[in-house]
Amino acid sequence: MEKKKLWVMNAVFAAVCVAILIFLLNAPEETTSPLPKDKIHSRFYEIKGKKEAEKFCLKCHDIGMDAPLSEDHPPKYRCLFCHKRK
Repeated sequence: MEKKKLWVMNAVFAAVCVAILIFLLNAPEETTSPLPKDKIHSRFYEIKGKKEAEKFCLKCHDIGMDAPLSEDHPPKYRCLFCHKRK
């Protein structure tokens, strides 16, 4: 009886692992643009910590600045969470 229970538990675990793998393989491709590698953004590549680098984003991307973000943009305080440094 114990062997059968152990086999069932292993089968359930394997099925869950396969389901997770299938889910991850069917995930959509990343569509968020990476952090530009240009003169303006070059200093962000030199700053090691993401949170430290993100302190400077709103100097250009805040409302009324050179490149404001749209109103439907996700939270504006976690820029490097989505926009990866290459």
